[in-house]
Amino acid sequence: MATKAGITNPFSITSYMGKEYFCDREAETNQLREALYNRRNITLVSPRRMGKTGLIRHLFEQISPKEAYCFYIDIYNTSNLCDFTRVFAEAVLTKQLTPFSERVWKEMTRFFGSLRPVLSADPITGMPQCSVEIQPDNAEMTLSQLFSYLEHANKRCYVAFDEFQTIADYPEGKAEATLRTYIQHLNNVNFIFAGSKKHVMLQMFSSVGRPFYQSTQLMSIGAIGEDAYFSFAASHLKAHKQTITKETFHDLYSLVSGHTWYVQVLLNRLYQSGIKDIDYAVVLLVLNQILEEQIPVYQTYMHLLTDKQTAVMRAIAKEGIVHEPGSSKFLQKHTLGAYSTVRSVILSLAEKELLYIEEDGIYDRFWAIWLKNN
Repeated sequence: MATKAGITNPFSITSYMGKEYFCDREAETNQLREALYNRRNITLVSPRRMGKTGLIRHLFEQISPKEAYCFYIDIYNTSNLCDFTRVFAEAVLTKQLTPFSERVWKEMTRFFGSLRPVLSADPITGMPQCSVEIQPDNAEMTLSQLFSYLEHANKRCYVAFDEFQTIADYPEGKAEATLRTYIQHLNNVNFIFAGSKKHVMLQMFSSVGRPFYQSTQLMSIGAIGEDAYFSFAASHLKAHKQTITKETFHDLYSLVSGHTWYVQVLLNRLYQSGIKDIDYAVVLLVLNQILEEQIPVYQTYMHLLTDKQTAVMRAIAKEGIVHEPGSSKFLQKHTLGAYSTVRSVILSLAEKELLYIEEDGIYDRFWAIWLKNN
C-alpha cells in the first residue's frame, strides 16, 4: 500500500491524516457513532496523547456531510467563558462558510446580531476562516445564539469540545451551570465532551452536586491493541520495503506501555531511517537518538522538581506503573518515607500533569525511560 501523494510518512504524530493512516479503534468509533445517532451525549476520557482527538476526527470523517454538521472545538487555550464562546463561534462560522456563500454570510451575520465576524482566507489552504471579537458582557447572549442556531439547523449537529475539563477553572464559577442550562434543552444537537484529566472529568459528570451530573454516557479509551497495531505498522513499513517482526514490535510497544503517541514517534523515526530489517537493536538506536535530543528538556524538568518529587518520579519510572503507591513494599524498596508525604507529592505532580494519577504512571513515556536509566 503506497502512501498518498504528499504523505511522506504514514505514522503521523501531529494530526489526523485520514482513515488509511488511522490505526484500529473500530469498536470505539462505533460506540461514539451509535451514541450520537441515538441522541446520547458522550463524556470521552483518556490520558493525553492516547489518541482521543484523532478518534473524534476519524469519527467525524465517517459521518456524511449530508446527514450531519460536525464541529470540533479545542478549548485547551481558553481561560474564561468569553474565550470559550469565541472559539465556539469561530468554529461554527468557519464550518458554515466552507465553501463561501454570500447568502449564507448575510444570513449568519443577521442571525448573530452580537457578532461582527471578520472573514479571511487561510494563508496555507486558501479556505475561508472567521475571527470574531466578543465583549465579556455579550458572551452569554452570543452563546445562546450559537446553541439556537445549531438547534434550528437543517441537519443534525454533532459538537465535540476537546479538553472540556478546562471550563472547571474558569473564573466565572458558573460556566458548567450556564452550558448545562442551554444544552439540556437541545434536540437537534449532541455533544462529545472529551478530556484528559480523568479525576476532573469524572467529578464534573458523576458528582451529584455538579450541573452535568449523569447527563452523558461515560466512555474511556486506553492503548490500541497490540495485534491490531502490529498489523497496521507492518503493513505501512512493508509498503516502504521495511520489515518488523511481531516480537520486535512487542518490545517496541512494551517500551512505552502501548501509549499511542510514543509508539507513533518510534514508528515515524523507524520509517524515516529506511533501515530494511528492523530489529530491537534498531529500535533502541532510534529511541536513544530521541532521548539525546530531549536531554535539555529533561534537565529543565529536573531543576523544577524538589528532591522528594525527583525521588518519587525516579521510583515510579523504575517500576513503570505503580497501582499501589501506598504499599509498604513500594515505599520501603525506594526509601520514600511516609505514605502521607508520598501521596501529597503524587497529587502535586499530577496537578503539574507530570503523573497520571489514576495509574501513577509518568505522562511522558520517553522521560520515564530516561529517568530509569539516569
